[in-house]
Amino acid sequence: MDVTLHLAQQPEADELLGRSPLAALVGMLLDQQIPMEWAFAGPYAIAQRMGADDLDAHEIAAYDPEAFAALLATKPAVHRYPGSMAKRIQQLCQYLVEHYDGDAAALWKDAASGTELLSRLNALPGYGTQKSRIFLALLGKQLGVRPQGWREAAGTYGDPDSFRSVADITGPESLAKVRAHKQELKAAAKAAKGSGKSADT
Repeated sequence: MDVTLHLAQQPEADELLGRSPLAALVGMLLDQQIPMEWAFAGPYAIAQRMGADDLDAHEIAAYDPEAFAALLATKPAVHRYPGSMAKRIQQLCQYLVEHYDGDAAALWKDAASGTELLSRLNALPGYGTQKSRIFLALLGKQLGVRPQGWREAAGTYGDPDSFRSVADITGPESLAKVRAHKQELKAAAKAAKGSGKSADT
């Protein structure tokens, strides 16, 4: 795994995401309730604050929880909710240490099928079905991890030539298309909610 991603829109942060399986997993974990670029720049910020050029699952898992939360909360904060996210990142790393000897890439190295890989991702702390499918699509579309049936397991996020999620972002143009798609979904959800309300009254 050594490609250039364009999710943080910062060269050093994107370079880390492309070479570090754990950084990519942590970036995906952070990608909620904040802008995508902020989330995916997080792993690089954490590594820098820990004085390292990569994240280490063993080190993070064993880190003092209060000190790790403070590390994420230092301005500029790594997330809008640094305390709860610090806890989630530590839980993720503890799980990886326990089940994969701290090697994030072991999650997918020997996965026999997309379904198996999806179920492994689903088992990660902080990863629900949607997040797991998006990450599976990112692995297949940009990181060359393509077990049999990966597109089907990723659902609509695996569709070729779509602009639904971070899996489809390769630069500013595709980022704009994904943003537009998300705005359309929000508008549709809001409209559906509004029509539902009027039908009830």
